Amino acid sequence: MRRRRRGARLEMTSLMDVMFLVLVFFIYCIFDMAVHKGVKVDLPSAAGVPEKGERIVVTILPDDSLQFNGVPVDRDGVLARIDELRRVNMDLPVLVSGDRRASLGTGIELLAALKRAGVEKASFQVSGDDQSGRGAK
Repeated sequence: MRRRRRGARLEMTSLMDVMFLVLVFFIYCIFDMAVHKGVKVDLPSAAGVPEKGERIVVTILPDDSLQFNGVPVDRDGVLARIDELRRVNMDLPVLVSGDRRASLGTGIELLAALKRAGVEKASFQVSGDDQSGRGAK
């Protein structure tokens, strides 16, 4: 009896495993990337914890004018747009990106208006390098 010689065989299992891992890697990288929708401002320096994920960005410019994700609006316009977005996703945090030269009163008034509107997660964006010499302990 003669044995029939079989040709070379390509194993697809290991190839599929590698492709699956590459796909998972790229999906993880896409979700880990943070998209900053704000305007370039001179942020105050402080120690802070970086946030990841989707968020609403409200920018306070040096002349105390407001921008919502890069579009100029007044305070009532900011609250209306935040209310629209929060109807879709209630846990969406609000990031206030205030310029160093903007008045403190504008930031506090905006924060108070956000709290009255029911925003639970609101924080100020900082540059991350604490230059005051007193790091957070």
